[in-house]
Formats: sequence, structure tokens, C-alpha cells
Amino acid sequence: MVDAAALRDVLDGRWAHIRRAARERLDDSRFTPVPGESIEQARSRITGLLAELPGDLGVTAAFPSEYGGSFDPGAAVVAAEMLGHVDLSLMVKAGVQWGLFGGAVSALGTHRHHEAYVRDIMSAELMGCFAMTETGHGSDVHRLRTTCTYDPSSQTFDLHTPHEAARKDYIGNAARDGRMAVVFAQLITQGSPKGVHAFLVPIRDAQGDPMPGVTIGDDRHKAGLLGVDNGRLSFDHVSVPRDMLLDRYGQVAEDGTYSSPIENDTRRFFTMLGTLVRGRVSVGGASSAATKVALTIAVRYGDVRRQFGAPGHDREVVLNDYLAHQRKLLVALAKSYALHFGQEELVTKMHAVQVAGAGAAEHDQRELESRAAGLKAAQTWHATHTIQMCREACGGAGYLSENRLPGLKADTDVFTTFEGDNTVLLQLVAKGLLTGYRDAFGSLDGWGRTAFVADQVREMMLERTAARSLIQRLVDAVPGRGDEVALTDRGWQLKMLEDREKHVLEGVIRRLRKGAATKKDRQFDIFNDVQDHVLKTATAHIDRVVLEAFVAGIERTGDPDVKALLSKVCDLYALTTIEADRGWFLEHQRLTPARSKAVTGAVNDLLRELRPHMATLVDGFGLPDTWLDAAILREEPDRQETMAKHDAEG
Repeated sequence: MVDAAALRDVLDGRWAHIRRAARERLDDSRFTPVPGESIEQARSRITGLLAELPGDLGVTAAFPSEYGGSFDPGAAVVAAEMLGHVDLSLMVKAGVQWGLFGGAVSALGTHRHHEAYVRDIMSAELMGCFAMTETGHGSDVHRLRTTCTYDPSSQTFDLHTPHEAARKDYIGNAARDGRMAVVFAQLITQGSPKGVHAFLVPIRDAQGDPMPGVTIGDDRHKAGLLGVDNGRLSFDHVSVPRDMLLDRYGQVAEDGTYSSPIENDTRRFFTMLGTLVRGRVSVGGASSAATKVALTIAVRYGDVRRQFGAPGHDREVVLNDYLAHQRKLLVALAKSYALHFGQEELVTKMHAVQVAGAGAAEHDQRELESRAAGLKAAQTWHATHTIQMCREACGGAGYLSENRLPGLKADTDVFTTFEGDNTVLLQLVAKGLLTGYRDAFGSLDGWGRTAFVADQVREMMLERTAARSLIQRLVDAVPGRGDEVALTDRGWQLKMLEDREKHVLEGVIRRLRKGAATKKDRQFDIFNDVQDHVLKTATAHIDRVVLEAFVAGIERTGDPDVKALLSKVCDLYALTTIEADRGWFLEHQRLTPARSKAVTGAVNDLLRELRPHMATLVDGFGLPDTWLDAAILREEPDRQETMAKHDAEG
């Protein structure tokens, strides 16, 4: 059998020291969720725990070293992921404070803002909010309605919420703990709008009362994340000093003259948002962390829970020996492993881009944004599906709060729309692919003038960031008649997903050109008619890059036993991805009917081969028992032992 510790070492990757610190310093029941809490109890507990998080955990690692950080954005994202194993309310609360609020001050502010606020933000002496989302404009940030109008006579901005739909909503830290907020609003000066900018605005005084002109509401009870005090903010002509504009990318002089190092309004807007990509990467990582907890509980329970007896045998069969159960848990495990390696590559990319700062290539920045959007969608949807499946795999016990799964399900549900609605994010992924196709093969007959293929997205169609030469060599080695290649041939698997991505992208282009020819200037209709195809393109792209990341991760693995196990898990991920979309592969003659059936047979063979390794695969996640905190993992072995003893005694 493979050593689970050796598998864990491979998964821990570059920031293993952060993962080890979390396992050691947070292996304490004080940090785990408390079922049945009231909102007030949950909020109070989480706020208290925030101040107790160990400094070596990495939650403040992204801040500059001169203020006590280590300028290590990758460490901060991994720290958030580790908190996602423990308590998602704590992870979100920390993310709001140090990722969103602190991250915005750090990334969008300049030296004077850093000197005045960063140390207190890091110590949590100054609690803050990230006030972007509005009730009427969630994902459509470019068209936020809150205004901030400059008055040169007083050298202040007038911050105003013009109507109810423009209130800031679902804002973490707003309802209870936040004293300041980074507020995103339309900057207006000298009668001219300059687009969305960020302002640092006090919202409570020293006694905790709302500042003049600030109205604070409470979102109250939510489906999950009770420890996060989400609230609503409205502003009635609130005076904001000129120097509270976070002005790294846009400055307003005393006389109201506006200047920016980035002249194009759209490019400036997306550059500002791009600096905050760490939040999106963290949400994806935390979703995967919660999924790993659910899978660990379900796999361990399935190894001891027995149900029905095989003919001729008195002893009931353990759940994990059933093919149907393996089809649930092992397939989800394989995808979780694939997404883990995809996340590792993404975090490495994000770290490099953010450390490089202004020196990072624009292409790398845009690719990071696209990859972060697509992986976040894949990870959060995988979490929603898999945690529900784990709940069902544990039967009635999975419905009890004491077994952790209901809480995981409730807390992760919002992640599919948090930090960007997943459907909108997939369109962002497709933007880059379409832009790349347009630049390589010619105009889209007017489509290029729309926001859908604006300059902020990627330029390359099949960019590879993971082990480029290895992936290309494997794909090139596939013979012309791919149906003669073994289903477990890695090059064939890669080529299948690559061909699908290219084909669906080409189909979108053809449909867009046809629409442009027949609908002329009806830009919305041109896009809306192919939106289903656009989303298919994005999911095909993410499937392909995740598989490539998995293959690259296996290549880096030194332990031969671990490498062999990961290779089989990778086979399972690749073949189940093909199997899940075999209708497309059959329709487009990438699979024959006989080979399609063979894929299912190969999947079932892999499930049988991996069955003895199920426990090892979840043990490789390295989750302390304290974090699992599920009663069935304590009670079920005792119950089974009692039943076995009873059976033996007749």
C-alpha cells in the first residue's frame, strides 16, 4: 500500500510549511463549527477566533514585509484554503478582513494609506468591509450606481446612494464589526464620470454607532456562514476627504483634475479588479477544502458501515465495496485530486504575477484572471455536487448536524455566486478564447467592438502553463487513428479534451459570424443566441487545463508508489470526464459506439483497482480528526464491533 504521508507530502506542494502550521496550530476543537448556534453566538465566536489565529498560519502573509507581512500572496491563499477545512465562517471572515478589505487598501492604495492603516488591519484592530456588490448590480460591477462626486471648494467627495437598488448588500463585517469600508463608486469630477474607483470610508465611530449619513442594515439569517456578519450600507451625501480615494490607478488633484497612468477607462477598471483576484482564488481553494472534508467523512464511514449481505455470507457488505458507491466517491475523489493540482498551478501563477507587480506581463495578468474565474466555477460547482452526494452516501446520518455534512453544504452553497456568479465567470473564460481566435484568424465582423471581447481578456487560444513540453510531446505521440490507442494512454486522453475544446470554440466562431451577418448591429441578440455554446467552450477549456495540471503534478512526483497511484487516479478523472460528455464525443465521431462502451468498462476496472486505496486517498489530504468532527466516525466503528460480536454469539 502507498504511504499516506508520502502522498500528503506531494499534495502539500510549495507552501507545505503553511499547511503544516495549520495542522499543528489549529488542531483544537475551539476552531471547529458549533452546530445549533444562534446568529449572535456564531458571530461572537468567529470574531473572537479571528484575533486568536496564529501569526505563522500565513493569513496576513500577502502584506508587505515593512508592515509585518512577508509579501507572500501564495501563502495567504493556502492559509485561506486550510481555514476552509476547519470552519468556513472563519475562513470567510478572515478573507473579508485581510483578503478583500486589507487587500484592497494594499493593492489600490498608495504609501500614505499603507502607513496609516495596514498595521491596524493586519492586527485586526481596524476591522473593515469590502463594499462593492449592490442590490441591483451584483456581477455587473462596471455599472454600479453609487456615486462619489468631487467638490474642489471643500476638497471632498460626496458619496451618495441614489436609490434602494444601489445600496451595498451582502457586505461581510458590515452588520457588526466593521469600522471602515472600501466603497466602490462611480467617480465624478469636473462634471465628468471617470468610472468605478475605490474610496476608504469610515462607517462607525469609536462607540460603534453609524457615522453621519451612513445607514447600516443587517442581512440577518442566511442559509449558512452564520458567523459572518453580512450587512447593508447606504450613504446619504457622506463627505469623504480627497486623500481617502485609493488612488494608485486614478488621482484627483485639488482643483478636480483627474489623471491616471492608464488612459483607457475599461482597461483601468479591469486592472483595478485584477489586483484583487486573490479573493476569487481563495474561494475556489476553500471550496475544494470543504469538499475534501466531506469526502473524508463519507469514505471513512463507507469503510465501516455495512448494508445487506452477499448470498451465502452472514456478514453484511461494507458500503465502499459496492460499485455504485465507488462510482460516487472514487469519481469525486479523482476530480478533487485533479482540481487540487489545478489550484496549485493557479496559486503559483498568481503568486508570480502579484510579486512581479507592475513588472508582470499583461498577458500573464489576463491569463491569471481567466484561469481564476474558470477554476473557481469548477471548484464551487464540484463542492455543491460532491457534498450533497456525500450526504446521501452517509444516509440518514449524513443529515445530522453533528456529522458536519449539513453545515458544509450550507456554508459552501453561496460560493457558486460569491466572488462572481459562476455563469458570468465562465463567460469571462470564453472571452479570452474568443479574443485569441479573433486575433489569430481575423475579424469577427463587428463583434470585436462589443464588451464581450474587450481588451482585458486573454490573447492565446491553447496556452499551456503546466509542463508545456511534456504535454505537447504526449499529444504529438498519439497516432492518427486514436481509436486504436489504449484508453489509459495519457496523450490520447489529453488530445480528446484538446480536440473538444478546439471544436466547440470553432463552432462558436461560426455561429457568431453567421449572427453578425444576419443580425447586423443587434449585438445583444448575436451573443445571446450562442450563449449556451459559449459556456460549453469555457467548461471544455477548464477540463483540459485541469487535466494538464494533474499530468504535470504527477511528473513532479518523486516517490514511485505515489506516482503510480496518482497516475491511476488521473486515468479515472480523464475517462470519467470523457464518459460524462460521451454524447458529444459520439456525435462528433471522436468515439465509436464500441469505444464509448469500452470507456465505461475501463472506468469500472479502475474503480476496482482503486478500491483498496480509498482510505489512503483521503488520508493523503492530511486532515486532523479534530477538523472532521463527525460523530459517525466515532460511533460507527463501536456499533459495528458490537453487531459483529452479537452475530458471532448467535
